Amino acid sequence: MASQDTATTVARPQVAVRPRTTMAQILPIMLCFFAMGFADLVGTASNYVQKDLGLTDSQANLFPSLVFFWFLIFSVPTGLLMNRIGRKRTVMLSLGVTLLSLLIPMAGEGFTVMLIAFSLLGIGNALMQTSLNPLVSNLITSDKLASTLTFGQFVKAIASFLAPIICAWGATTLMPTLGLGWRVLFPIYAAVCLLPVAFLGATPIHEERPDKASSIGSCFRLLGKPFILLCFLGIMCHVGIDVGTNTTAPKLLIERVGLTLEEAGFATSVYFIFRTIGCFTGSFILRTVPTRAFFILSVAMMAAGMALLFVGDTVALLYTGIGLIGYGNSNVFSMVFAQALNSTSTEKNEVSGLMIMGLFGGTVFPLAMGYASDAVGAQYGAVAVMTLGVIYLAAYIFKIKH
Repeated sequence: MASQDTATTVARPQVAVRPRTTMAQILPIMLCFFAMGFADLVGTASNYVQKDLGLTDSQANLFPSLVFFWFLIFSVPTGLLMNRIGRKRTVMLSLGVTLLSLLIPMAGEGFTVMLIAFSLLGIGNALMQTSLNPLVSNLITSDKLASTLTFGQFVKAIASFLAPIICAWGATTLMPTLGLGWRVLFPIYAAVCLLPVAFLGATPIHEERPDKASSIGSCFRLLGKPFILLCFLGIMCHVGIDVGTNTTAPKLLIERVGLTLEEAGFATSVYFIFRTIGCFTGSFILRTVPTRAFFILSVAMMAAGMALLFVGDTVALLYTGIGLIGYGNSNVFSMVFAQALNSTSTEKNEVSGLMIMGLFGGTVFPLAMGYASDAVGAQYGAVAVMTLGVIYLAAYIFKIKH
C-alpha cells in the first residue's frame, strides 16, 4: 500500500520565489528617484541663463523644450537597450549621463555649452525614467508597485523643490565671490549624483529574464494591444494636464483677478505643493485602497478642479481648483504605469519605453491649449483642452483591472 502511494505521488512543480527585498536595496532606488528630479532644474536654470546671456524668450524656452523632445526620441530605444544590458546597468548609464550633464556647465557658460548640458540632462532623464520604473518591479510585488512608484515621485519632487532654492541662495550670498553664483546648483547636484552611482552599483538586484521583443517595430506593435494603447494615452493626458496647469494657472489669475505676473506666479507653487502632498499620502493610501477606488477619487478631484477653473473669479476659488488638480493628478502616472507593467510579464522593458514616450504629451497639450485660448480670446479654451484629458481619464477607470 505504501509503495502504491509512493508510485502515485505526483511531484509538484517548483515555483520561483521572489527574493526578499531589503532596505539596502530600496535606498539606492530612492536616491535614483531623487536624481531623476534633477531634470526639473531646467525650468529655473533657463531663467538665469536668459538673464546672464541676454537671450530672447524663444531662445530661453528652447532649454526646457529639450527635455520632452528627448523622451520622444530615446524612450523606446532605451526599452530595447534594457533587453541587452539589463535594467540596473541602464539605470547606471543614465546616472552617468546625468552626472556628465551637471559637470559640463562648470567648464563654461556660453549658449552652446548650456545647450549641450541641458540636452544631456534630458537624455539622461529619459534613460532613467524608462529603466528605473521597471527595475522597481523586480523588487516590489505587483500589488505594491503603484504605491512604491508614487513614493518615488515624492522623493523626485524634493529635488525639484530644492533647485530654485539653491539657485536663489547661490545668486544672493557669498557664492558669487567664488565665480559660481546660481551655478553652484550644478556642483552640488553632481556631488549628490555620486551617491546613487555608488550605492546602486554595489547593490545586487535579481532581474527578470530579458523580454522577447527585440526591435523598435515590435515595440510599437505593442500599441496594437488595446490596454497598452489606453495606458499610453492616459500618460499623455496626465502629463498634458500637469504641464498645462502650470502654464495656465498664472494666466487665469491675471485674466480673472487682475494680479501681476509676479503675484500670479505663486499659483504654480500651489500646484506643486498639493502635487507633492498627493505623492506622499498616495504612497500610503495605495497600499490599502484598491487602485480603481483611488483613481476614481483622483479623477473626481481633477474634474472638480477644472469646474472651478471655468467659473472661479476669486483668488480663493482659483487656488482651490489648482490645489484639487494638483492632488488629483499626483498619483495618476504611477497608477497608470503600474497597470501597464502588470499587464505583461514578458515585455515590461518595451512597455516602459512606450509609457515614458507618452510624456511627450507635455508638448502636445500646451500647443493645443494655446490655439484654443487664441480661438476664444480667453483661458477658457486652455481649460477646455485640459478637461478633455480629465474626461479621457474618467473613461479609463472602466479599464482598470483592480
